[in-house]
Amino acid sequence: MFQANWTSVTGFFFLGFSHYPNAEAIIFVLCLLMYLIALLGNIILISITIWDFHLHTPMYFFLSNLSFLDIFYTSSAFTPMLENFVSGENTISFSRCASQMYISLAMGSTECVLLSMMAYDRYVAICNPLRYPLIMNKKVCAQIAAGSWVTGCLTALVETVPVLQLPLCGNSIINHFACEILAVLKMACVDTSTVQLIMLVISVLLLPVPILLICISYAFILSNILRISSREGRSKAFSTCAAHLTVVVLFYGTALSMYLKPSAVNSQEIDKFMALVYAGLTPMLNPIIYSLRNKEVKAAVRKQLIRNFCNAVLISITK
Repeated sequence: MFQANWTSVTGFFFLGFSHYPNAEAIIFVLCLLMYLIALLGNIILISITIWDFHLHTPMYFFLSNLSFLDIFYTSSAFTPMLENFVSGENTISFSRCASQMYISLAMGSTECVLLSMMAYDRYVAICNPLRYPLIMNKKVCAQIAAGSWVTGCLTALVETVPVLQLPLCGNSIINHFACEILAVLKMACVDTSTVQLIMLVISVLLLPVPILLICISYAFILSNILRISSREGRSKAFSTCAAHLTVVVLFYGTALSMYLKPSAVNSQEIDKFMALVYAGLTPMLNPIIYSLRNKEVKAAVRKQLIRNFCNAVLISITK
């Protein structure tokens, strides 16, 4: 069979959801709505954490980083797909495909690390409240965020580079709606066991290990909460953790189902819909979950809306 290196390939063709011609328009509308809501929600969340000085805390600093990740990730996955649907051409250039594959891996890996660090932040806040400002100072928070980004970007590079060096079959059709690394691997004409082993090791380091750290953190948190005498205090402590736990379950649940399933399971069509959840639904729900579960965020949004309304009224009066 004809083989080609990535450097000799000019572009790829996505099969996307062509197996479901009657549902393509519905999928497009749903994806567009998810993308717009995710974009708007995360931009609002970033904006209010910058504008409202009451939200200048470690938790909202990490939450802003999470929103940046979600914007980059969902944009890299959904923008080419939406463009292709409008243009009618399910194609992508080599450079955009390679960039999309790297960005999706980098953002996903960074989020794995960041979510575990957010669990540590909650642990310190609840179990060591008096030392919290000292432990989670600005310098430490910046180092944690920078470490998360560097770890995610480097691990994505380790995964992407070997895949880009694999000889590909002459057929440049990707059975997916994006350049997802598992779908691209299926195009290789050689044994990919080494690359899959590298991916497995990184997946274990970025999925089960952070999950274990999160579980340990919340075990200590739960133990500490149960010792709180007042019902109001317990309720407040639980509420500060509920949003983060919801996001963790949603994110890691879809990630584990995609990257740690048995290799014998061939479910490409299921993977596409799981990728939609992973790339669209999770980034869309994150700001909603944190807004609905957090009184401070809702108060900040109301304050900003009132301020904008008052400014608009004043401008209209002065004209």
